[in-house]
Amino acid sequence: MNENINPWITVSKEIVYDNKWITVTHENVIAPTGTNGIYGKVHLKNYAIGIVPIDTEGNTWLVGQYRYPLNKYSWEIPEGGGLLEEDILTSAQRELKEEVGLIAQQWTPLAKTYTSNAVTNETAFLFIAQDLTLCKNEPDETEQLQIKKLPLMSAIKMAMDGEIEDAMSIIALLKIKLWMDEGSWNWKK
Repeated sequence: MNENINPWITVSKEIVYDNKWITVTHENVIAPTGTNGIYGKVHLKNYAIGIVPIDTEGNTWLVGQYRYPLNKYSWEIPEGGGLLEEDILTSAQRELKEEVGLIAQQWTPLAKTYTSNAVTNETAFLFIAQDLTLCKNEPDETEQLQIKKLPLMSAIKMAMDGEIEDAMSIIALLKIKLWMDEGSWNWKK
């Protein structure tokens, strides 16, 4: 089996919804098994960005906000979106400043992940941000954010204990913990 060859056949595709953030398509398909089927796809017009800022004392920042699609409050690492034509690091720097009021001089790529690859093409890029300087945060006009500074290990514990349920946050925090346990990364650098 060649992993680079798409075994799905698209018979027809129709845009059923479109706005400045997403396009939703309804597609008639033939599955790799030869079965006729349908697929609904959400095409994102931005990529997702998540940042774990870490200061010289081993603290990080979480952002709390009410997530409308989930109908619940969520604690997360600083997150946002970047235009597809914009440099990913530039977008991450903007989001960190907007959400938390931090400027970082050192950026470490942490992960590239797909947030929900069964229904969407959204790609997320996760970073560690260090060598931090405080500035004024500038949240989007629709955001009502609560910012919490806490030890990195407390944030990791929140992810382990289910207090953090956001996928990008869990991936980022647990990957940092794994790197620390392996000895391949140290926040004191």
